[in-house]
Amino acid sequence: MIIEQLLPVEKIKTGITGFDIISDGGLPKERTTLVTGSSGSAKTVFAVQFLAKGIEKFNANCVFITFEESPNDIRRNMISLGFDIVRWEKDGKWVFVDASPVPEIENIEAGEFNLGALLVRIEHAINKVGAKRVAMDSISAIFTQFTDTTNIRKELFRIASAFKKLRVTVILTAERIQEYGEIARYGVEEFVSDNVVILRNVLEGEKRRRTMEILKFRGATHNKGEYPFTIIPNQGIIVIPLSAIELKQKSSEVRISSGNITLDGMCGGGIFRDSIILVSGATGTGKTLMVTEFIAGGAKNGEKCLLFAFEESREQLFRNAIGWGINFEEMEKLGKIKVVCEYPETAGLEDHLIKIRKIIQEFKPNRIAVDSLSALERVSIPKGFREFVIGITSFIKHQEIAGLFTSTTPSLMGGTSITETHISTITDSIILLRYVEMFGEMRRGITVLKMRGSIHDKQIREFTIDNQGMHIGKPFRNITGILSGVPQHFTKDEIERFRDMFNE
Repeated sequence: MIIEQLLPVEKIKTGITGFDIISDGGLPKERTTLVTGSSGSAKTVFAVQFLAKGIEKFNANCVFITFEESPNDIRRNMISLGFDIVRWEKDGKWVFVDASPVPEIENIEAGEFNLGALLVRIEHAINKVGAKRVAMDSISAIFTQFTDTTNIRKELFRIASAFKKLRVTVILTAERIQEYGEIARYGVEEFVSDNVVILRNVLEGEKRRRTMEILKFRGATHNKGEYPFTIIPNQGIIVIPLSAIELKQKSSEVRISSGNITLDGMCGGGIFRDSIILVSGATGTGKTLMVTEFIAGGAKNGEKCLLFAFEESREQLFRNAIGWGINFEEMEKLGKIKVVCEYPETAGLEDHLIKIRKIIQEFKPNRIAVDSLSALERVSIPKGFREFVIGITSFIKHQEIAGLFTSTTPSLMGGTSITETHISTITDSIILLRYVEMFGEMRRGITVLKMRGSIHDKQIREFTIDNQGMHIGKPFRNITGILSGVPQHFTKDEIERFRDMFNE
């Protein structure tokens, strides 16, 4: 008996941004993939984009078989995503096979359901343009028109078998009733395909979040779990492969200034060029001032600086900077800085992340600041927010850019912060700003809580703010409990007794 030599399953790149990363190279070649999801989960967009990118990037002609929307509706709906289907049809690269229902005609079941005539049309279309990619949207529509599910399943197997003989890579879309549960509405769709991709559009806490999961690739590897994705005008689906990020960032020994000489000393001589710094404090403690000095300090040293502001407008930021002796407007005119202001509610976190990354790639800054993460946190669920933070911090570390992020503590006197628990392990340095009540007067304190790879000042120092910015002074004495938000004052005699007890 002669045993045929078997080769590993080959994959083709889809061209869908991020998907080829989580799929470990794309879709298995010349196989059928079921893309399933509830209404509004972007199944049709996925199918169209798979075909569109095949034409744009890989010169692969295609066939789109529609069982629901008319070809005209699909042409019109995809214009906003930058897919010029009409032009591709004229160029002989795209062919529609229209099996969508005609409203004026009522389907009457008489005898056994048969897709033979449709299969002939599909084969003709594939051969006509030499198609390499095919999409069927949506096979669930067949079940709504006919009731014999056993026979429909047999006919779908027949079509899938024909696709293999024609050596085309196929996307089948199907509906599902709920986000977590049965793979498809009728329970048979997944059995006619080699691979299954699930799209979700989950509502959590009045916020919707799209995710994608590769459930199975028969005979091929892929990354596990759910990955967030979004849909961007003129681009289509963009998958954010956060869980596939690898810890391969370089580590720099070069130090740069924080914008404040005294703070540089507290940090052991400045901050590392590729470090992530979290500045945490209550409202009014000076977080935005630190951001302003961080940006101005970089511009002064000839670095390009980028500021993303999600709480204050440009006018407010520029006015406040002038109040501290810093002219942002002049720096921007000279091309030293770029300031981007947006309300967090204008888009989802995935959209914000993609926009931030694009601006960074275009502007190519040496340092960036985000003020504040707390504003972004309120428009997302905890998991989505953590993924956003991982996405942006890993991206800028790969670019060897210094990043400063601010977060607002929930209580006036400090204490724990939800934001800190999300990102404290991701950041390289944490600087805490706190109010300190002393004898009926509110003062401000600063301390470097953490700094990876460097010695740093562990004292809590008092600082003041005037029209020249932040002035860091001497450490607080005879007081404890500042970071917990419950400061206590002690006399010199009490402190000596505590020291004696500790030494014993």
